[in-house]
Amino acid sequence: MRTLEVDLGDRSYPIYIGSGIRNTKSLFDKAIHGKQVMVVTNETVAPIYLDALVTMLGDDYQVDTCILPDGELFKTLETYQKIMTRLLEARHNRTTTIIALGGGVVGDMAGFAAATYQRGVPFIQVPTTLLSQVDSSVGGKTGVNHPLGKNMVGAFYQPQAVIIDIDTLVSLPSRELSAGMAEVIKYGLICDSSMFAWLESNMSELMKLDSELITQAIYLSCAAKSDVVSQDEREGGIRAILNLGHTFGHAIETEMGYGVWLHGEAVAAGSMLALDLSWRMGNLQNSDLERSAALFKAANLPVLPPKEMTLDSFVARMSVDKKVLDGSLRLVLLEKLGHAIVTSDFPLEIFNETVLDALEAVQ
Repeated sequence: MRTLEVDLGDRSYPIYIGSGIRNTKSLFDKAIHGKQVMVVTNETVAPIYLDALVTMLGDDYQVDTCILPDGELFKTLETYQKIMTRLLEARHNRTTTIIALGGGVVGDMAGFAAATYQRGVPFIQVPTTLLSQVDSSVGGKTGVNHPLGKNMVGAFYQPQAVIIDIDTLVSLPSRELSAGMAEVIKYGLICDSSMFAWLESNMSELMKLDSELITQAIYLSCAAKSDVVSQDEREGGIRAILNLGHTFGHAIETEMGYGVWLHGEAVAAGSMLALDLSWRMGNLQNSDLERSAALFKAANLPVLPPKEMTLDSFVARMSVDKKVLDGSLRLVLLEKLGHAIVTSDFPLEIFNETVLDALEAVQ
């Protein structure tokens, strides 16, 4: 097992990464401070992993469960209310601990429920998808979607611990594995060119879930995110670089309908748009674009936006993104491979050319 610490003072917490550790009760005992536990999961994950977790904890805690429908489509205030109802029905008090057992949607909603139930109760992340293991379970972003924008309702709220069992990736559909790999690639692009080169050398075996390599990829990703979050917990500055491709990507997800394009698929296509814009501004070499596109393709990810979108739909969706500040759209761009910046300083005509050329290429 490998361990990292997210250093946030009195809100610091450990990240555990290993094989079979979802069955290590001592890791949970360290993070549970009361006698009540509510496990929040979904209809896909529950049949695989829920019973074992409930059985492991059941002798020492009152363990209740809340099983949600699966998918980004259900990341809503209505589904969040179901968690609240279960907590109240089972009479959970302010010392309860919520355990998020599932992917990013479960983690985001369970975390938001924890942030708001009786004004805040502890929670533990047990991410079961690659995307949630390397991204959404770390850093304390919680929330739900709104029909007009992704993750527009939420809170920053840190977990007590993140318990990453790589064995859960065996049950992951190949498309979901690819979606998670988009976030792994992102870290190489924004802050670690040596990691990017390592991914180029190992992507084939990573997609086969080689145990040693996937553990290393998760560790490197969590270490990168932990370092950024420790510097900027609430995204007032450097943390925004973690959103490479996300402003474009959220526009794709919202326009196409939540769940039609997986988050990681949208981030991959969005990242290529951001890299193309960076290239047009003179910051990247053409070879950087080629290497990045090849790496995304090696992970079976799209490098172009959906053909159904238009320049107008991108502009309309991106204008309500959380990264719009005082009327100016901020994008994460690259100054060079492995170094990202957040800026509003890009010519509109070049932005338009980037989007229009990508849309033409996909027709």
